Amino acid sequence: MTANITLWVLQVALGLFFMMVGYSHALAPFDEVAQQATWMQHVPRPLSQFIGYAEMAGGLGLIVPAATRIAPWLTPLAALGLGTIMILAIAFHVVRGEASDVWIQALLAALALFVAWGRWRTASITRR
Repeated sequence: MTANITLWVLQVALGLFFMMVGYSHALAPFDEVAQQATWMQHVPRPLSQFIGYAEMAGGLGLIVPAATRIAPWLTPLAALGLGTIMILAIAFHVVRGEASDVWIQALLAALALFVAWGRWRTASITRR
């Protein structure tokens, strides 16, 4: 029971976070976002948009399939995908010499991978 509650809290928090961040990467005005996220100036706009759409889809995937219990197996896959995006972000920032900022991506990756593991092994959600 406690594992299920913990996983739900993480799923909702990560889901909302990734939907907001994904929106900024994919849909917000580029010039405004690039001032805060300077890495966006160094990648093609279609790549930052792809990352943003993937983050939004992953954020929705953390919440919707589990909440509706329709295809709940998508929730750990979404968590795994978001963890992968964050691991790739760590590599990207290390290569750019921004290693001091990777703790955020590492934390997000760890939390997303914990959700994936938890929903596969500890507290899986049954289908309707």
